[in-house]
Amino acid sequence: MDRCRLYLVTPPTLPPGFADTLAAALDAGDVACLQLRLKDALPDEIRRWTERLMPVAQARDVAFLLNDDAPLAAEMGCDGAHLGQGDGDHAAARRLLEGRILGITCHDSRHLAMEAGELGADYVAFGAFFPTATKDAKHHAEPDLLAWWTEMMEVPCVAIGGITAANCGPLVRAGADFLAVVGAVWNHPDGAAAGVRAMNAAIAAAR
Repeated sequence: MDRCRLYLVTPPTLPPGFADTLAAALDAGDVACLQLRLKDALPDEIRRWTERLMPVAQARDVAFLLNDDAPLAAEMGCDGAHLGQGDGDHAAARRLLEGRILGITCHDSRHLAMEAGELGADYVAFGAFFPTATKDAKHHAEPDLLAWWTEMMEVPCVAIGGITAANCGPLVRAGADFLAVVGAVWNHPDGAAAGVRAMNAAIAAAR
């Protein structure tokens, strides 16, 4: 991949009118995919949000991924799933999601990333690169991990963890294919659309 793209992750909780906020954000600039990440929600609530948000993303050619749950992603017809290290059998998920996107969290581990690549993951996610309020980050990754992976492997890599328009430059230059962001977009003082524009401008400037 010759350019880095934005990978949007939903906020931890979604307000009632979030579909409209999402549409405005996706219309504001290039976004490769949207991950629905509702850690504390029950499956039925996740199904409802998927039904609401997936059409918004797919209408704009933005891939819709479900966090943590490959069977539910398959059931709902999502474009794929993103799995952490503790989220079930990755090999079974790869078979279940044949022809769809499977991403795997690899923290700061070259070994886990190699395993994910051998398994057939469509991307590996490294992080956290910076302090983040979204989750309790037990692992810290450095940009040289992205550079090593990009040089060694064809499988795309996602950088995640506290990434903003102000600090993303070194990750783009190190070879990240995607930057996964939450707060940089949804908590932007001028709104989510401005957050998307700011991130895309920062990515372009870093190249």
